[in-house]
Amino acid sequence: MKIINDPVHGFIKIPKGLLLQIIQHPLMQRLTRIKQLGMSSFVYPGAQHTRFQHSIGAYYLTSEVILSLTQKGIFIFDSEAEAVEAAILMHDIGHGPFSHVLENTLISGICHEDISLKMMDKINHDLGGQLNLALSVFKDEYPKHFLHQLVSSQLDMDRLDYLSRDSFFTGVQEGVVGGARILDMLNVVDDEIVIDEKGVYSIENYLTSRRSMYWQVYLHKTVVACEKVLVNLLMRAKYLAHNGVELFCSPHLRYFIYNDVDKDVFESDSQAFYNYAMLDDNDIWSAVKVWTRHDDKILAMLSNALVNRKQFKVEIYDEPVSEERISEVRHELAEHCDVTFEDTRFLYSVDVIKKDMYDIGGESIKVLLKNGCVQDICEVSDLLNAALLCCQKPKYYLSFHRL
Repeated sequence: MKIINDPVHGFIKIPKGLLLQIIQHPLMQRLTRIKQLGMSSFVYPGAQHTRFQHSIGAYYLTSEVILSLTQKGIFIFDSEAEAVEAAILMHDIGHGPFSHVLENTLISGICHEDISLKMMDKINHDLGGQLNLALSVFKDEYPKHFLHQLVSSQLDMDRLDYLSRDSFFTGVQEGVVGGARILDMLNVVDDEIVIDEKGVYSIENYLTSRRSMYWQVYLHKTVVACEKVLVNLLMRAKYLAHNGVELFCSPHLRYFIYNDVDKDVFESDSQAFYNYAMLDDNDIWSAVKVWTRHDDKILAMLSNALVNRKQFKVEIYDEPVSEERISEVRHELAEHCDVTFEDTRFLYSVDVIKKDMYDIGGESIKVLLKNGCVQDICEVSDLLNAALLCCQKPKYYLSFHRL
Protein backbone atom coordinates (compact mmCIF):
# COMPACT_ATOMS: atom_id res chain seq x y z
CA MET A 1 0.00 0.00 0.00
CA LYS A 2 1.13 3.53 -0.81
CA ILE A 3 0.18 6.42 1.49
CA ILE A 4 0.03 9.99 0.18
CA ASN A 5 -0.18 12.93 2.59
CA ASP A 6 -2.53 15.31 0.82
CA PRO A 7 -2.85 18.89 2.17
CA VAL A 8 -6.60 18.95 1.46
CA HIS A 9 -7.82 15.48 2.46
CA GLY A 10 -5.03 14.22 4.71
CA PHE A 11 -3.61 10.70 4.36
CA ILE A 12 -4.80 8.90 1.22
CA LYS A 13 -4.19 5.17 0.94
CA ILE A 14 -3.53 3.62 -2.46
CA PRO A 15 -3.78 -0.20 -2.33
CA LYS A 16 -1.30 -2.35 -4.18
CA GLY A 17 -2.51 -3.72 -7.48
CA LEU A 18 -4.33 -2.02 -10.35
CA LEU A 19 -4.76 1.43 -8.78
CA LEU A 20 -1.10 1.71 -7.82
CA GLN A 21 -0.08 0.50 -11.29
CA ILE A 22 -2.16 3.31 -12.83
CA ILE A 23 -0.56 5.93 -10.60
CA GLN A 24 2.92 4.70 -11.48
CA HIS A 25 2.26 4.67 -15.24
CA PRO A 26 4.22 7.33 -17.20
CA LEU A 27 1.01 8.82 -18.66
CA MET A 28 -0.29 9.38 -15.14
CA GLN A 29 3.03 10.70 -13.85
CA ARG A 30 2.97 13.25 -16.68
CA LEU A 31 0.19 15.03 -14.77
CA THR A 32 2.72 15.94 -12.06
CA ARG A 33 4.18 18.35 -14.64
CA ILE A 34 0.90 20.05 -15.57
CA LYS A 35 -0.58 22.72 -13.34
CA GLN A 36 -4.21 22.33 -12.39
CA LEU A 37 -5.09 26.00 -12.81
CA GLY A 38 -2.99 26.99 -15.81
CA MET A 39 -2.25 30.71 -15.57
CA SER A 40 -4.14 31.36 -12.31
CA SER A 41 -0.88 31.48 -10.37
CA PHE A 42 -0.29 34.89 -11.99
CA VAL A 43 -3.11 36.16 -9.74
CA TYR A 44 -2.98 33.62 -6.90
CA PRO A 45 0.70 32.72 -6.29
CA GLY A 46 -0.27 29.70 -4.18
CA ALA A 47 -2.05 28.00 -7.08
CA GLN A 48 0.89 25.78 -7.96
CA HIS A 49 -0.87 22.44 -7.52
CA THR A 50 -0.98 19.88 -10.32
CA ARG A 51 -3.47 17.74 -12.19
CA PHE A 52 -1.91 14.73 -10.49
CA GLN A 53 -2.76 16.05 -7.02
CA HIS A 54 -6.34 16.73 -8.13
CA SER A 55 -6.68 13.22 -9.60
CA ILE A 56 -5.51 11.65 -6.34
CA GLY A 57 -7.97 13.83 -4.41
CA ALA A 58 -10.87 12.87 -6.70
CA TYR A 59 -9.93 9.20 -6.19
CA TYR A 60 -10.04 9.68 -2.42
CA LEU A 61 -13.51 11.26 -2.50
CA THR A 62 -14.73 8.43 -4.77
CA SER A 63 -13.47 5.80 -2.34
CA GLU A 64 -15.20 7.64 0.52
CA VAL A 65 -18.54 7.93 -1.28
CA ILE A 66 -18.47 4.26 -2.26
CA LEU A 67 -17.98 3.38 1.41
CA SER A 68 -20.87 5.68 2.38
CA LEU A 69 -23.22 4.20 -0.26
CA THR A 70 -22.45 0.61 0.68
CA GLN A 71 -23.19 1.43 4.33
CA LYS A 72 -26.62 2.62 3.17
CA GLY A 73 -27.28 -0.75 1.56
CA ILE A 74 -26.33 0.13 -2.04
CA PHE A 75 -24.65 -3.02 -3.33
CA ILE A 76 -21.38 -2.35 -5.15
CA PHE A 77 -19.04 -5.22 -6.06
CA ASP A 78 -15.38 -4.80 -5.17
CA SER A 79 -14.56 -4.98 -8.88
CA GLU A 80 -17.04 -2.15 -9.59
CA ALA A 81 -15.60 -0.02 -6.81
CA GLU A 82 -12.10 -0.51 -8.20
CA ALA A 83 -13.33 0.32 -11.71
CA VAL A 84 -14.89 3.62 -10.61
CA GLU A 85 -11.77 4.55 -8.65
CA ALA A 86 -9.60 3.75 -11.69
CA ALA A 87 -11.85 5.80 -13.95
CA ILE A 88 -11.75 8.88 -11.70
CA LEU A 89 -7.97 8.54 -11.33
CA MET A 90 -7.60 8.82 -15.11
CA HIS A 91 -10.43 11.25 -15.89
CA ASP A 92 -8.05 14.18 -16.56
CA ILE A 93 -5.19 12.25 -18.09
CA GLY A 94 -5.69 13.81 -21.53
CA HIS A 95 -5.06 17.40 -20.45
CA GLY A 96 -2.31 19.27 -22.27
CA PRO A 97 0.08 21.93 -20.96
CA PHE A 98 -1.59 24.55 -18.75
CA SER A 99 -4.71 22.36 -18.65
CA HIS A 100 -7.64 24.00 -20.52
CA VAL A 101 -5.70 27.00 -21.84
CA LEU A 102 -4.20 25.41 -24.94
CA GLU A 103 -6.96 22.93 -25.73
CA ASN A 104 -7.71 24.45 -29.16
CA THR A 105 -4.31 25.97 -29.86
CA LEU A 106 -1.83 23.12 -30.26
CA ILE A 107 -4.52 20.72 -31.51
CA SER A 108 -7.83 21.50 -33.16
CA GLY A 109 -11.04 19.50 -33.37
CA ILE A 110 -10.35 17.13 -30.50
CA CYS A 111 -11.07 17.73 -26.81
CA HIS A 112 -9.10 16.51 -23.81
CA GLU A 113 -11.85 13.98 -22.97
CA ASP A 114 -11.27 12.19 -26.29
CA ILE A 115 -7.52 12.24 -25.70
CA SER A 116 -8.10 10.88 -22.18
CA LEU A 117 -9.90 7.89 -23.70
CA LYS A 118 -6.99 7.20 -26.05
CA MET A 119 -4.57 7.39 -23.15
CA MET A 120 -6.77 5.07 -21.07
CA ASP A 121 -6.76 2.62 -23.95
CA LYS A 122 -2.96 2.80 -23.98
CA ILE A 123 -2.72 2.15 -20.22
CA ASN A 124 -5.27 -0.65 -20.56
CA HIS A 125 -3.13 -2.25 -23.26
CA ASP A 126 -0.01 -1.92 -21.09
CA LEU A 127 -1.81 -3.48 -18.11
CA GLY A 128 -3.17 -6.42 -20.07
CA GLY A 129 -6.82 -5.35 -20.33
CA GLN A 130 -7.39 -4.81 -16.61
CA LEU A 131 -9.18 -1.52 -17.31
CA ASN A 132 -12.02 -2.88 -19.45
CA LEU A 133 -14.56 -2.39 -16.67
CA ALA A 134 -13.19 1.07 -15.78
CA LEU A 135 -13.47 2.16 -19.40
CA SER A 136 -17.04 0.86 -19.54
CA VAL A 137 -17.93 2.94 -16.46
CA PHE A 138 -16.12 6.02 -17.82
CA LYS A 139 -17.96 5.84 -21.15
CA ASP A 140 -21.31 5.22 -19.38
CA GLU A 141 -21.68 1.83 -21.03
CA TYR A 142 -21.92 -0.11 -17.77
CA PRO A 143 -25.47 -1.06 -16.63
CA LYS A 144 -25.11 0.79 -13.30
CA HIS A 145 -25.43 4.39 -14.50
CA PHE A 146 -24.94 5.85 -11.02
CA LEU A 147 -21.33 4.67 -11.06
CA HIS A 148 -20.66 6.85 -14.11
CA GLN A 149 -22.32 9.78 -12.34
CA LEU A 150 -19.67 9.62 -9.63
CA VAL A 151 -17.10 10.26 -12.37
CA SER A 152 -19.03 12.71 -14.56
CA SER A 153 -22.17 14.63 -13.58
CA GLN A 154 -23.15 17.93 -11.99
CA LEU A 155 -22.35 16.43 -8.62
CA ASP A 156 -19.32 14.27 -9.39
CA MET A 157 -16.17 13.72 -7.34
CA ASP A 158 -14.12 15.66 -9.89
CA ARG A 159 -15.97 18.90 -9.10
CA LEU A 160 -16.08 18.30 -5.37
CA ASP A 161 -12.30 17.91 -5.26
CA TYR A 162 -11.31 20.75 -7.57
CA LEU A 163 -13.52 23.25 -5.74
CA SER A 164 -12.06 22.33 -2.36
CA ARG A 165 -8.50 22.06 -3.70
CA ASP A 166 -8.53 25.22 -5.79
CA SER A 167 -10.09 27.15 -2.92
CA PHE A 168 -7.40 25.85 -0.57
CA PHE A 169 -4.45 26.77 -2.80
CA THR A 170 -5.79 30.14 -3.98
CA GLY A 171 -7.05 31.18 -0.56
CA VAL A 172 -10.48 32.08 -1.98
CA GLN A 173 -12.74 31.18 0.92
CA GLU A 174 -15.93 31.56 -1.13
CA GLY A 175 -15.02 28.31 -2.87
CA VAL A 176 -15.09 26.21 0.28
CA VAL A 177 -17.71 23.46 0.07
CA GLY A 178 -18.91 21.02 2.71
CA GLY A 179 -17.56 18.02 0.84
CA ALA A 180 -17.76 15.55 3.72
CA ARG A 181 -21.42 16.35 4.40
CA ILE A 182 -22.33 16.12 0.72
CA LEU A 183 -20.74 12.67 0.54
CA ASP A 184 -22.76 11.56 3.56
CA MET A 185 -25.97 12.88 2.00
CA LEU A 186 -25.58 11.07 -1.35
CA ASN A 187 -27.86 8.14 -2.08
CA VAL A 188 -29.07 6.06 -5.04
CA VAL A 189 -32.67 5.83 -6.30
CA ASP A 190 -33.62 4.08 -9.57
CA ASP A 191 -29.96 3.90 -10.63
CA GLU A 192 -29.52 7.66 -10.19
CA ILE A 193 -27.37 9.55 -7.69
CA VAL A 194 -29.61 11.70 -5.46
CA ILE A 195 -29.06 13.90 -2.43
CA ASP A 196 -31.05 13.38 0.77
CA GLU A 197 -33.42 16.26 1.52
CA LYS A 198 -31.47 17.36 4.59
CA GLY A 199 -28.47 17.95 2.32
CA VAL A 200 -30.18 20.62 0.20
CA TYR A 201 -28.45 23.50 1.98
CA SER A 202 -25.07 21.91 1.33
CA ILE A 203 -25.90 21.68 -2.39
CA GLU A 204 -26.99 25.33 -2.43
CA ASN A 205 -23.61 26.25 -0.94
CA TYR A 206 -21.85 23.95 -3.43
CA LEU A 207 -23.50 25.60 -6.45
CA THR A 208 -22.95 29.17 -5.27
CA SER A 209 -19.35 28.32 -4.33
CA ARG A 210 -18.79 26.93 -7.82
CA ARG A 211 -20.12 30.13 -9.36
CA SER A 212 -17.88 32.23 -7.11
CA MET A 213 -14.80 30.21 -8.03
CA TYR A 214 -15.45 30.60 -11.74
CA TRP A 215 -15.69 34.38 -11.64
CA GLN A 216 -13.07 34.94 -8.95
CA VAL A 217 -10.48 32.41 -10.09
CA TYR A 218 -11.02 30.52 -13.35
CA LEU A 219 -12.45 33.50 -15.28
CA HIS A 220 -10.69 36.27 -13.37
CA LYS A 221 -9.92 39.01 -15.87
CA THR A 222 -6.18 38.93 -15.22
CA VAL A 223 -6.12 35.15 -15.62
CA VAL A 224 -8.00 35.50 -18.91
CA ALA A 225 -5.54 38.21 -20.00
CA CYS A 226 -2.54 35.97 -19.26
CA GLU A 227 -4.14 33.08 -21.10
CA LYS A 228 -4.68 35.26 -24.18
CA VAL A 229 -1.00 36.25 -24.18
CA LEU A 230 0.00 32.57 -24.18
CA VAL A 231 -2.51 31.58 -26.86
CA ASN A 232 -1.54 34.47 -29.16
CA LEU A 233 2.13 33.77 -28.51
CA LEU A 234 1.80 30.18 -29.70
CA MET A 235 -0.32 31.22 -32.66
CA ARG A 236 2.45 33.62 -33.68
CA ALA A 237 5.00 30.84 -33.28
CA LYS A 238 2.92 28.56 -35.54
CA TYR A 239 2.58 31.37 -38.08
CA LEU A 240 6.35 31.88 -38.18
CA ALA A 241 6.99 28.13 -38.36
CA HIS A 242 4.67 27.77 -41.35
CA ASN A 243 6.63 30.57 -43.04
CA GLY A 244 9.93 28.76 -42.64
CA VAL A 245 11.27 30.63 -39.62
CA GLU A 246 13.46 28.54 -37.33
CA LEU A 247 12.29 28.44 -33.70
CA PHE A 248 13.77 26.88 -30.61
CA CYS A 249 11.46 24.10 -29.35
CA SER A 250 11.72 20.81 -27.56
CA PRO A 251 11.17 17.95 -30.04
CA HIS A 252 7.69 17.35 -28.63
CA LEU A 253 6.55 20.97 -28.86
CA ARG A 254 8.18 21.32 -32.27
CA TYR A 255 5.86 18.65 -33.68
CA PHE A 256 2.80 20.76 -32.82
CA ILE A 257 4.33 24.10 -33.79
CA TYR A 258 5.46 22.95 -37.23
CA ASN A 259 2.44 20.76 -38.03
CA ASP A 260 -1.30 21.38 -38.17
CA VAL A 261 -2.69 18.67 -35.93
CA ASP A 262 -6.42 18.02 -35.94
CA LYS A 263 -8.51 15.03 -34.89
CA ASP A 264 -7.81 13.09 -38.10
CA VAL A 265 -4.05 13.57 -37.75
CA PHE A 266 -4.16 12.66 -34.08
CA GLU A 267 -6.07 9.47 -34.89
CA SER A 268 -3.85 8.42 -37.79
CA ASP A 269 -0.32 9.58 -36.89
CA SER A 270 1.26 7.69 -33.98
CA GLN A 271 3.78 10.51 -33.62
CA ALA A 272 0.96 12.86 -32.62
CA PHE A 273 -0.01 10.69 -29.66
CA TYR A 274 3.62 10.10 -28.64
CA ASN A 275 4.57 13.79 -28.72
CA TYR A 276 1.41 14.84 -26.92
CA ALA A 277 2.05 12.27 -24.21
CA MET A 278 5.53 13.74 -23.70
CA LEU A 279 4.33 17.36 -23.67
CA ASP A 280 3.93 19.33 -20.44
CA ASP A 281 4.21 22.85 -19.01
CA ASN A 282 8.02 22.71 -19.07
CA ASP A 283 8.14 22.44 -22.87
CA ILE A 284 6.19 25.68 -23.19
CA TRP A 285 8.18 27.64 -20.61
CA SER A 286 11.57 26.55 -21.97
CA ALA A 287 10.59 27.73 -25.46
CA VAL A 288 9.01 30.99 -24.30
CA LYS A 289 12.11 31.99 -22.32
CA VAL A 290 14.30 31.53 -25.40
CA TRP A 291 11.80 33.35 -27.63
CA THR A 292 12.13 36.52 -25.51
CA ARG A 293 15.27 37.24 -27.58
CA HIS A 294 13.94 36.12 -30.95
CA ASP A 295 14.40 38.36 -33.99
CA ASP A 296 10.67 38.45 -34.64
CA LYS A 297 9.44 41.53 -32.83
CA ILE A 298 5.94 40.27 -32.06
CA LEU A 299 7.09 36.86 -30.80
CA ALA A 300 9.69 38.49 -28.56
CA MET A 301 7.20 41.08 -27.34
CA LEU A 302 4.62 38.48 -26.34
CA SER A 303 7.23 36.18 -24.80
CA ASN A 304 8.61 39.00 -22.66
CA ALA A 305 5.10 39.95 -21.64
CA LEU A 306 4.45 36.40 -20.40
CA VAL A 307 7.80 35.85 -18.69
CA ASN A 308 7.73 39.26 -16.97
CA ARG A 309 4.02 39.14 -16.11
CA LYS A 310 2.90 41.99 -18.30
CA GLN A 311 -0.43 40.53 -19.30
CA PHE A 312 -2.83 42.02 -21.83
CA LYS A 313 -4.98 44.92 -20.74
CA VAL A 314 -8.62 43.83 -20.43
CA GLU A 315 -11.79 45.79 -21.11
CA ILE A 316 -15.08 44.15 -20.10
CA TYR A 317 -18.39 45.06 -21.73
CA ASP A 318 -22.02 44.11 -21.19
CA GLU A 319 -22.59 44.16 -24.97
CA PRO A 320 -20.54 42.74 -27.86
CA VAL A 321 -17.42 44.79 -28.51
CA SER A 322 -18.00 47.12 -31.45
CA GLU A 323 -15.98 46.81 -34.63
CA GLU A 324 -15.11 50.50 -34.23
CA ARG A 325 -13.49 49.90 -30.84
CA ILE A 326 -11.58 46.87 -32.14
CA SER A 327 -10.34 48.85 -35.16
CA GLU A 328 -9.32 51.73 -32.91
CA VAL A 329 -7.30 49.41 -30.67
CA ARG A 330 -5.60 47.74 -33.63
CA HIS A 331 -4.59 51.06 -35.16
CA GLU A 332 -3.12 52.16 -31.84
CA LEU A 333 -1.23 48.87 -31.56
CA ALA A 334 0.12 49.21 -35.10
CA GLU A 335 1.34 52.74 -34.40
CA HIS A 336 2.83 52.28 -30.95
CA CYS A 337 4.36 48.83 -31.56
CA ASP A 338 5.53 49.72 -35.09
CA VAL A 339 3.94 46.66 -36.70
CA THR A 340 1.58 46.23 -39.62
CA PHE A 341 -2.17 46.40 -39.06
CA GLU A 342 -2.40 42.76 -40.19
CA ASP A 343 0.11 41.64 -37.56
CA THR A 344 -1.87 43.29 -34.76
CA ARG A 345 -4.15 40.21 -34.85
CA PHE A 346 -1.58 38.57 -32.58
CA LEU A 347 -1.68 41.46 -30.12
CA TYR A 348 -5.37 41.46 -29.20
CA SER A 349 -8.23 39.08 -28.54
CA VAL A 350 -12.02 39.30 -28.37
CA ASP A 351 -14.03 36.77 -26.41
CA VAL A 352 -17.40 36.24 -24.76
CA ILE A 353 -17.60 34.35 -21.49
CA LYS A 354 -20.64 33.10 -19.63
CA LYS A 355 -20.94 30.49 -16.93
CA ASP A 356 -23.90 28.95 -15.13
CA MET A 357 -23.78 27.74 -11.57
CA TYR A 358 -25.98 24.87 -12.76
CA ASP A 359 -26.69 23.44 -16.20
CA ILE A 360 -30.47 23.25 -16.08
CA GLY A 361 -30.52 21.47 -19.45
CA GLY A 362 -28.08 18.78 -18.36
CA GLU A 363 -28.35 15.81 -16.05
CA SER A 364 -30.00 17.38 -13.02
CA ILE A 365 -29.19 17.20 -9.33
CA LYS A 366 -32.06 15.28 -7.78
CA VAL A 367 -33.27 15.46 -4.19
CA LEU A 368 -34.75 12.51 -2.29
CA LEU A 369 -37.60 13.89 -0.17
CA LYS A 370 -38.61 12.41 3.17
CA ASN A 371 -41.81 11.07 1.57
CA GLY A 372 -39.75 9.04 -0.92
CA CYS A 373 -40.37 11.29 -3.95
CA VAL A 374 -37.50 12.61 -6.07
CA GLN A 375 -37.44 16.19 -7.37
CA ASP A 376 -34.99 18.51 -9.12
CA ILE A 377 -32.95 20.76 -6.81
CA CYS A 378 -34.51 23.92 -8.27
CA GLU A 379 -37.98 22.65 -7.31
CA VAL A 380 -36.96 21.98 -3.71
CA SER A 381 -34.56 24.80 -2.87
CA ASP A 382 -35.81 28.10 -1.46
CA LEU A 383 -32.64 29.83 -2.67
CA LEU A 384 -32.36 28.38 -6.17
CA ASN A 385 -35.09 28.43 -8.80
CA ALA A 386 -35.31 27.80 -12.52
CA ALA A 387 -35.31 31.52 -13.38
CA LEU A 388 -32.12 32.13 -11.38
CA LEU A 389 -30.37 29.04 -12.69
CA CYS A 390 -31.24 29.81 -16.31
CA CYS A 391 -30.03 33.40 -16.01
CA GLN A 392 -26.94 33.86 -18.14
CA LYS A 393 -25.32 37.27 -18.27
CA PRO A 394 -22.37 37.03 -20.62
CA LYS A 395 -19.29 39.19 -20.28
CA TYR A 396 -17.54 40.45 -23.39
CA TYR A 397 -13.76 40.71 -23.14
CA LEU A 398 -11.47 42.85 -25.29
CA SER A 399 -7.84 42.16 -24.31
CA PHE A 400 -4.81 43.70 -25.98
CA HIS A 401 -1.08 44.31 -25.57
CA ARG A 402 -0.37 47.13 -23.13
CA LEU A 403 0.85 50.22 -24.93
